[in-house]
Amino acid sequence: MTDATMTHVSETPKHRASLGRQVLPYAMLTPAVLVTLAIVFFPMLQTAWMSLHEYVLFRPNDFTWVGLDNFKAALNDEVFWISLKHTIIWMCTTIPAQLLLGLVTALLLNQEFPWRPVARALIIIPWALPSVVIALMWVWIYDSNYGIANEFLLRMGLIQQAIPWLADPDTALASIILTLTWQGFPFFAVMILAGLQSIPQSYYEAASIDGASAWRQFWHITLPGISGVMMTAVLLRMIWVANSFDVIFVMTGGGPGYATHTLPLYAFIKARTNLDFGYGSAIAVLFTLLLMVVVVFYLKRTGKAAS
Repeated sequence: MTDATMTHVSETPKHRASLGRQVLPYAMLTPAVLVTLAIVFFPMLQTAWMSLHEYVLFRPNDFTWVGLDNFKAALNDEVFWISLKHTIIWMCTTIPAQLLLGLVTALLLNQEFPWRPVARALIIIPWALPSVVIALMWVWIYDSNYGIANEFLLRMGLIQQAIPWLADPDTALASIILTLTWQGFPFFAVMILAGLQSIPQSYYEAASIDGASAWRQFWHITLPGISGVMMTAVLLRMIWVANSFDVIFVMTGGGPGYATHTLPLYAFIKARTNLDFGYGSAIAVLFTLLLMVVVVFYLKRTGKAAS
């Protein structure tokens, strides 16, 4: 056996091992990629394709190509713009409120006090409960006849008569925003608390020795230390809140009138209630594009801020 042959035989197992190490990550990722394609990207493509057709479910054999007509109809639809305005209000109030309440809760839970582990466990309850349960619970709280919200405000003398919180167009959206704020703030609290735990205590000790006040320590140590966690949490909640409509659907169904309509809910009502899947899909596609623009803008701004 020549030297070249022996070298080839000895290098073949090494080459196979190296090739196996290169292929292994792709082989491990393949099932996840296939599942993602099946349950995410394929329905997205199907929705985009359906939005270009007139497809009403009670005429299942009528699948007519209409091009961009559904999108033109949506842009000329007054309810679409009402829903878009409510979606913007929904996001611009709910997310900051959840962030602020979650930040305060995390700072409190980061302090030493008796029963702190119990408090940390209990704070997650609103986040852990199903949305339907939360919606039904808050419907009872807001009830104008026997709800505890009116009872409490009446006893405190803050109102003179019971308010139909979910039946009044002026208060319905604000009531639902309060409900979702209560449901979502534990997510921020847990995320920020994890970020607080990662800040070395020596930073605060050094700042105290230098005479820094509690506010300066918070501004120059705490906020920079949790900024990355907060940016990620805001991005996730932005996507989740924008797409959330289950609480609204259970509590008001989008009413009274169109007072609590948001774009995801409007798309759902058009597709699942009115059975107009073509038009509902067009609304969903438009909303997805708008949300992508918001997310890209947010990522660019946060990227510049981080750099």
